[in-house]
Amino acid sequence: MKLPLHLERARATTRRHFFGQLGLGFGSIALQSLLSREARADEPGFRIPARAKSIIYLHMAGSPSQLELFEHKPALAKLHNTDCPKEYLEGKRFAFIKGTPRMLGPQFKFAQHGETGQWLSELLPKLAGVIDDVCVIRTLHTEQFNHSPAQLFMHTGNSLLGYPSIGSWVTYGLGSENENLPGFVVLSSGGKTPSAGKSLWGSGFLPTVYQGVQCRTDGGDPILYLSDPGGMSRSARRKTLDALNDLNRLQHRQVGDPETLTRIAQYELAFRMQMSVPDVMDISREPQHVLEMYGAKPGFVSEAESAADPRVLYRGDDPTFANNCLLARRLVENGVRFVQLYDWGWDHHGSSPGESIDETLPIKCRQIDQAIAGLLSDLKQRGLLDETLVVWGGEFGRTPMMQNNLRSELVKGFIGRDHHPHAFTMWMAGAGVKPGAYGQTDDIGYYIAEQPVSVRDLQATVLNRIGIDPFRFRFSYQGLENRLIGPTDDGRVLSDILS
Repeated sequence: MKLPLHLERARATTRRHFFGQLGLGFGSIALQSLLSREARADEPGFRIPARAKSIIYLHMAGSPSQLELFEHKPALAKLHNTDCPKEYLEGKRFAFIKGTPRMLGPQFKFAQHGETGQWLSELLPKLAGVIDDVCVIRTLHTEQFNHSPAQLFMHTGNSLLGYPSIGSWVTYGLGSENENLPGFVVLSSGGKTPSAGKSLWGSGFLPTVYQGVQCRTDGGDPILYLSDPGGMSRSARRKTLDALNDLNRLQHRQVGDPETLTRIAQYELAFRMQMSVPDVMDISREPQHVLEMYGAKPGFVSEAESAADPRVLYRGDDPTFANNCLLARRLVENGVRFVQLYDWGWDHHGSSPGESIDETLPIKCRQIDQAIAGLLSDLKQRGLLDETLVVWGGEFGRTPMMQNNLRSELVKGFIGRDHHPHAFTMWMAGAGVKPGAYGQTDDIGYYIAEQPVSVRDLQATVLNRIGIDPFRFRFSYQGLENRLIGPTDDGRVLSDILS
């Protein structure tokens, strides 16, 4: 016998769904809050005075070698090509190293720069020119030593899938400053997405309206499917969305799924973005001297971005990352809260062509060095560096010994290092971060000697700068009070480096 619709729905409702909907009668009350520009700005408890309005996070996917870029280790140079001492191998886990590897001295020269006297590799000459605006943190450590879980841990606070990214947490807490642009934008370069994939900018258990919006820079539409279909006018599009919204509101009244509210918000944002995104994403509007500052080239499309193995096509003058850095400045200038740049190709094991420290690392550094220096200089000259936090780094570091699973001898073009979670380098600039060096590793860069910094510490500090108390900022899900920094209070704000 065919039951009435309301009875059919009742019969289809599972126990989990029933209890999950008990509070949804209040969901419609929150609709205006969800759709507003400042989604949670008026809620008490977790807001603190902010030094930053926006964050630009530059993630080098694969993890650069700190020993070739920031860690000047003469003692390691003296051990070059000798057998690794047993105390660095016994009881340790490595991703690829087998048996007894050889020690690998730094492959490039170092010099001190700026009033802060920071040691930098010859591979970063442009960054050296702005190093007095940068705080180099030499003593990061992590719980993970493989790419996907380490990237997830760095960006979501958990090594498992399904947790919100830091950009989603920030936009959930603060909303966007521009109702016509997403609060969280993602740009990528290097030819591939990071190992952990798009989960790195997913919203996890937060409403999906807070996930990162990935923008393309390959010459097509900045955001797929944002443009109206051929023959549809702006007014016709508005009428279509009004009809869809009416249907979605009816669906929400009948079923109560809060994701329906997210769908309404996303449709409305997409409609507004149709007018604002093309203008913001058009870097050809920038004067020539600004383009030259970054090394940017409007409209450039790299062959590496669509290649099966982009590493063999890398060129030092590829401006894709530079274009993204310039876009990042334009986005924060227009009120975007969190801009995430992922650059793939920093996993230099030395196992195959295009992934060596001696040949590929210099190419990757040429791609980013001028762009990053240009970004910091440009933000500073516009008065934006004081209110923008810039973060740079990978998911872990590289070992002081060579990777030896395929080759036990050093071969030109195949020199590499394995994953190293015990000590690595990241840096921050702007938003009241004091320039200089923080922390010290041992003579060969294997262990932390002074001032260790955990991933939780870094996350807590980033939230602190944007005006969020990392300890009180939480989201109830499946009976737990979830936080970016995890369930314990192990994380700390790095107050020593903050003004």
